[in-house]
Amino acid sequence: MQFACTTTGKKGFDNVAGFSGDTLQAAVDIVQQYVDNGKLAGVSLMVIRNNETALRKNIGFAHIQNNLKIEDNTIFRIFSMTKPITAVALMTLYDEGKFQLDDKVSDFIPEFATTKVYNSEIKTLEPQNTPMTIRHLLTHTSGLTYGWDQKSYVDSLYRVTGAAGWDGVLGDKIKILAGIPLKHQPGTKYEYSVSIDVAGYLVEVLSGMPLDQYMKTKIFKPLKMEDTGFYVPEDKHNRFAAVYTIKNDSLQEQASNGMNFKVPATLFSGGGGLVSTIDDYSKFAQMLLNGGEFDGVRILNESTVEMIMTNKLPAGVDYENGGSYGLGGSVNPEKGQYGWNGAASTHFIVDKRNNMVILVLTQLMPFNIEHALKFDRKVENAVIR
Repeated sequence: MQFACTTTGKKGFDNVAGFSGDTLQAAVDIVQQYVDNGKLAGVSLMVIRNNETALRKNIGFAHIQNNLKIEDNTIFRIFSMTKPITAVALMTLYDEGKFQLDDKVSDFIPEFATTKVYNSEIKTLEPQNTPMTIRHLLTHTSGLTYGWDQKSYVDSLYRVTGAAGWDGVLGDKIKILAGIPLKHQPGTKYEYSVSIDVAGYLVEVLSGMPLDQYMKTKIFKPLKMEDTGFYVPEDKHNRFAAVYTIKNDSLQEQASNGMNFKVPATLFSGGGGLVSTIDDYSKFAQMLLNGGEFDGVRILNESTVEMIMTNKLPAGVDYENGGSYGLGGSVNPEKGQYGWNGAASTHFIVDKRNNMVILVLTQLMPFNIEHALKFDRKVENAVIR
């Protein structure tokens, strides 16, 4: 299947921002191959270095059936790339002195004071040995889960109660979560979870504002992220990319996890509820790269950004067999990198050592579809030498 290519640049790249033209072309060729082979409908790719846009390329379609090409202003479901934004939102309140990382969550959300822990070995409920803290939420070491494990008793309770669903309002969801046993003792194990949704609710508790309004006031408006939010307004539907899966070796449009992003949300999921554009998210990523400031606007203290982008896992806990995790995203201390992905195969990385941001946005679910896996990492490997 051959798809058309749209671009804001030209075929064959000049040396820019310290890159050779061949390096930039290699990154584009990787993405182009995935689109040409029918593994991805379309991709928006951006590389920024030394505050200069080195590469900006749109390839393929936002909606194949409607012949709608990927453009600079195409809106994507970013799902879990919401998590770093929620972490930043919460840490703006840290900068205001509202909490410390190791404060107990129950100091602010009392329902978690009595939440028990399920001991799967002896099948009993136990008290929390160490109370759940805000650090635990932001590093996915809280004992919460996502309800995905078909063999887990605790996960089954998430599915039965709808605790991991998108319906209702955030406050009600948190009360349900607090009534379900934790899967692990807080601070003892990394497990990807609804922890950042709870962190989003903590933003509401500490600020007195709904999460969507707080993000808009403290992050989106100051950074001029005009197309980022918890739904796509009707006048922007024509810019909203379709989400695809692969069935019988071909791309097919699908619904996105039951979420209807075309109507106003009632539950503001800090773990996965945002939509955005590559321009908008690049401003957020550059803000992190710049130590909390972008285009003359300061969002966070520089020391707070350093906290976000530094390993903050509890002692003795690692991420994915020896890895490190900051606040709301993974980190590579040796390379000075921070980033995360989204369920529809979106990806970003902030690379401090090379003063660089890389963004690769597409819409393919599930994230780990075999023959589209790691295309974003291939782009990284081409660009970061």
